[in-house]
Amino acid sequence: MTAIARMTVLHLRTVAPYRIPGLLVFAVIVLIDSRSPVLLIPVLALVLAPIAAVQPFVVADKADLQTLYAVLPLARRTVLLGHYAWALMCFFAIVITGTALAAVLAQAQGMPFDGPSVATLLTLSWALFAVNISVQLPLLIRFGYTRIALLVTTAPLALVMAAIIRLHLDIESIQDWLPLFWAAGAAAMATSAALASHPSRQRQRR
Repeated sequence: MTAIARMTVLHLRTVAPYRIPGLLVFAVIVLIDSRSPVLLIPVLALVLAPIAAVQPFVVADKADLQTLYAVLPLARRTVLLGHYAWALMCFFAIVITGTALAAVLAQAQGMPFDGPSVATLLTLSWALFAVNISVQLPLLIRFGYTRIALLVTTAPLALVMAAIIRLHLDIESIQDWLPLFWAAGAAAMATSAALASHPSRQRQRR
């Protein structure tokens, strides 16, 4: 197991006792969007996946896990990349589950849910998540969750919603741009990790 994978497993164990609230949020989102399965995947990506991705920071501030991170036999860069690996794992686990559930709901209601639609929904979900997390993680790594909880939960959402409204994004409008959206999301995550690396070291030295 690589060092980054060990960090991801540590995050999983850290948040495991808090899984019930996450499952409740998942159930509420499914209940609200059960009549519109097409909306379920992007809503999960925009709401639940970021909540799960930042949960280790919430627990870390409560339990002072920064001290644990400092004494672990892991490089600071490994700890940082572990945060991003955990975020990606949350996204794919939640979106894959949501896609399977959306397919079942669509079939039960006789709604279309074909390959092109699924590909577009997954692309939109990835772009929404990547922009959201790319803004949140550098701030959380630098300042911690408690100090800027309101900022990291509202600013990325506002940025994403403004982009959707400004660009008039919908399923039809992005079908010709799917590779670009995937690449843009990956570039946003990579840039975010690069920007976060220096502040991370400053914070952990304090």
